[in-house]
Amino acid sequence: MFNNKYLKIYHKIKKYNKIVITRHVGADPDALSSQIGLRDAIKLKFPKKEVYAVGAPASTFKYLGQLDKFSDDMYKDSLLIVLDTPDYKRVDGVIPNNFEYAIKIDHHPFVEEFCNIEYIDEYASSAAQLVLELIYSTPLPLTKEIGEKLFVGIVADTNRFLFKYTTPKTFKLISKLIKDTNIDFTKLYEKLYLRPVKESRFQGYIADNMIVTENGFAYIKIDTEILKKYNVDAATAGNMVNNFNYINEIYAWAIFSEDTANNVIRGSIRSRGPVINEAASHFGGGGHVFASGVRLKDFEEVDRLVKELDDICSTYEEE
Repeated sequence: MFNNKYLKIYHKIKKYNKIVITRHVGADPDALSSQIGLRDAIKLKFPKKEVYAVGAPASTFKYLGQLDKFSDDMYKDSLLIVLDTPDYKRVDGVIPNNFEYAIKIDHHPFVEEFCNIEYIDEYASSAAQLVLELIYSTPLPLTKEIGEKLFVGIVADTNRFLFKYTTPKTFKLISKLIKDTNIDFTKLYEKLYLRPVKESRFQGYIADNMIVTENGFAYIKIDTEILKKYNVDAATAGNMVNNFNYINEIYAWAIFSEDTANNVIRGSIRSRGPVINEAASHFGGGGHVFASGVRLKDFEEVDRLVKELDDICSTYEEE
């Protein structure tokens, strides 16, 4: 049913006694659920192997499971599996070249080759979908707990199956997952979408203060003062970007929030028509055609990106 490359990946997993699994910086539910789900599946199949899921934690999504602390001794004689990450510079927590062997499994458009095996399917809905395909194509086990994590990853990256990356294969896999594991997916939606009152109020602030250009591009710049006022962080702001889909007057939109802990401006960009990932790549970011992210050094750089995205919307409107 699936590409034979999954068997090659499985054979490498079987060969190595030490395996490190990572993903992109600024982890989202898809990245976290896929790496933790894959770690747990490998450990169940091969209890004697050392298997680690590493990278910076995200407190908002701690219900997906605990990450492991990385140490330099994990480089020696180890296999690295990089999930949900198209380029070298966005790999979180490790130096890929320091591993004996590396595998990439990703659903973003190709950016660069940096692993020995690279399995890229940009038509897949999510990294979690690819991990589910890997499990169903090999002897790796699927438990209810692993199924719950992968379900959350797929739902999050498709925005509840609204995005065009959702395909008949996605629905077929989800149907099989639910049938095989009997997960209570309604409870999982609660974990993913339940929000405190302060975040609802913060979302209201974003809606009330978002700038909409005459070309159909909407954006907001959120500094530390505003984040403190609503008692939220930069990641919370970025996670709200999908809440502004389907507004009649806009074609693309972005939320830029100040992240003082990392000394960057975090940008989350979405679109329902104009291609935005090329503009993001001009500023060191990237992602999907209609969903991208970027980390900028200051709000002046934000203004330059806003100008480019506004121009893209203008061209799109004319076409």
